[in-house]
Amino acid sequence: MGDIGIIVTGASGRMGSRILQVVHKTLGLKLLGACDAPGASCIGEDAGLSSGFEELGVLIEGDLARAIDAAREASKKPGVATAYTGAGLPSGDVVVVDFTCPAASVSNAEVCGSKGAALVVGTTGLAPSDEEAIEKASEQVPIVKAPNMSVGVNLMLGLARRAARALGDEYDVEILETHHRMKADAPSGTALRLGEVVAEARGSTLEETGVYERKGIIGKRSDREIGVQTLRGGDVVGEHTVYFLGKGDRMELTHRATSRDVFVHGAVRAARWVFGRSPGLYGMEDVLELR
Repeated sequence: MGDIGIIVTGASGRMGSRILQVVHKTLGLKLLGACDAPGASCIGEDAGLSSGFEELGVLIEGDLARAIDAAREASKKPGVATAYTGAGLPSGDVVVVDFTCPAASVSNAEVCGSKGAALVVGTTGLAPSDEEAIEKASEQVPIVKAPNMSVGVNLMLGLARRAARALGDEYDVEILETHHRMKADAPSGTALRLGEVVAEARGSTLEETGVYERKGIIGKRSDREIGVQTLRGGDVVGEHTVYFLGKGDRMELTHRATSRDVFVHGAVRAARWVFGRSPGLYGMEDVLELR
């Protein structure tokens, strides 16, 4: 099997530029395309030089559909892996890795669906309608979508689920997340997913039990509420803690990311895994075989 072809969207962003670099250096992967928002100043530049890295010989496109077509042509060269032969989708396919913004991720998912390209989505702040659109695209192509691609965070999700089942409603649950001052969405997608996992394990939903702000005379805490609180400041990459607060003891699960590379390497792992899969919506639990 040859190298798996990769296209990176959001190529000039912090995550996109780092993914470009890691893909370029990873055995078994080949960077075949890079995209950014139409009209961005980096369009037409070498993807590596644009991100302050070495020249990669891949120019940044402003149109994902065109980038997929070009990548497919490049994937016909010897040494690039093929997938989907006989499955009604193009031979010599590629994987698109998307860390952009909600509107762009929805558009990119729709393009991937129509073009038959696999997709990894790490964008956060997705609205329910965005989630639905991405799920719709997954009827046509395999998509891995996760609010956090870190292997450690996804292990934490599994531990939180097990703890919530074992401890039950006798323990109060609070979730605290901290991120850098530039993060646009709050609470983080990871904090929300932690809340969802805990709520599901206790037989409810975060929509029913989530509490995101407390101020003034709020009265007694309800038995089933899940507090989700946000801190923003400095250059914190990402920290999440789930507190299980009982009568006489307390348990804390904490994950601290000290480098964005934990998300990058998780995304690259997801790209390897999703290549050649059947259409469907997958999560990092599937990639890591945690289900």
